[in-house]
Amino acid sequence: MRRAWRTAIIVGVAILGGLAAAGFARVADEAMGVHGRLYEMAPWATLALLPIGFALVAWLTRRYAPEAAGSGIPQVIAAAQQRWRGRWGGQRVTIKTGAWKVGLSSLLLLCGASIGREGPTVQVVAGIMRTLTRGLKGGAGRRALILAGGAAGVAAAFNTPLAGVVFAVEELARSFERRTHTTVILVVVIAGVTSYAVQGDYAYFGVRGGEPALNSAWLSAPLIGLTGGLLGGLFSRMLAGVLGGAGRLARSRRARPVTFALVCGLIAAGVAALSGGLTFGAGYAETQSLLQGNLDEGLSFAVYKFIASLAAAASGIPGGIFAPSLATGAGIGAAFAHISPFFAGHDSVVLGMTSYLAGVVQSPLTAAVILMEMTRDPGLVGPLLLAALVARWASGLIMPRPIYHVLADEWRLDAEPKVAAKRA
Repeated sequence: MRRAWRTAIIVGVAILGGLAAAGFARVADEAMGVHGRLYEMAPWATLALLPIGFALVAWLTRRYAPEAAGSGIPQVIAAAQQRWRGRWGGQRVTIKTGAWKVGLSSLLLLCGASIGREGPTVQVVAGIMRTLTRGLKGGAGRRALILAGGAAGVAAAFNTPLAGVVFAVEELARSFERRTHTTVILVVVIAGVTSYAVQGDYAYFGVRGGEPALNSAWLSAPLIGLTGGLLGGLFSRMLAGVLGGAGRLARSRRARPVTFALVCGLIAAGVAALSGGLTFGAGYAETQSLLQGNLDEGLSFAVYKFIASLAAAASGIPGGIFAPSLATGAGIGAAFAHISPFFAGHDSVVLGMTSYLAGVVQSPLTAAVILMEMTRDPGLVGPLLLAALVARWASGLIMPRPIYHVLADEWRLDAEPKVAAKRA
């Protein structure tokens, strides 16, 4: 009876987490819609919202909810790995922090910040799961429930259930040793490409069609993967240098966080002005346009989105990097498709999204599975895995340690004195 009651509570809390994720998505979409209408009415005045919004949210975050800063995934990783101790240990994943995360992220999207809601959703759902299941006896422990909540956040944010499971195993729990899962992907890709070369687009209960030869997606995947991985690794290296480093920029951000956020907002506003407003928000509309074959501005969009997303993330304000990374990757893939007919437009965009995301977060399985579930194109499964594998390797040349785990160091309990000093 106790086990059934416990399971029923967990199921109920999971439903609440899904509802919260869906509600957050609607609020975020509405905020971006309102910003779009404001920009149409008064473009130059709307640009001023970026520096003002960055500075205001940076101040609000430090004053009322310091644990809501940034993506939210590093906080979940740190909370899952360590027991709670006092306020500092407990507030990393709670309903209160999640509520601040939703409000502050939505305010930033209203201002046009190049952030996503996916990372914040992970923290929000993990906070709901952990807070409302505290005190339950038996069964899965605290760490498992936090990881489950984080995985549910990914699944709900992207509408990709399988990706949520993979993310929990690969990124949050780090259950796969790096060499192990790299070897697994490598062997799968080699066997897959060999089978494809011999049998064509083969399905278990019949042949889907296609000649027994390698198509352009298989051949272009390594090159797009290499490019996306290097650029993704560069993004992560630069971000880690500001948020978790000891250089001049990192010291400036810690000494004057609100002023630093204001400068980042000015950079984001400048990039938005140069791009004609393409860098506002998460980048959903621009990514969809690129997927539909409007490839002319792919390269310039990728450059602008890279800078705008880096400015937002480096400021330390609440907001994720998943969606902006997918948008930047779409621009990279579109650039390849635009320069040569060899790169099929839609396929190159999808491969670019996978490659850049895998390069930024260094979770190749998660990146590949997210795009698999999004595109639902079985013919791209092998090329997506190949691109993600190459991207992970290339990113590691620039950024040896995954960005989320570098940033999680700032949220571990042994970092309390350092972070507490930042708030003073």
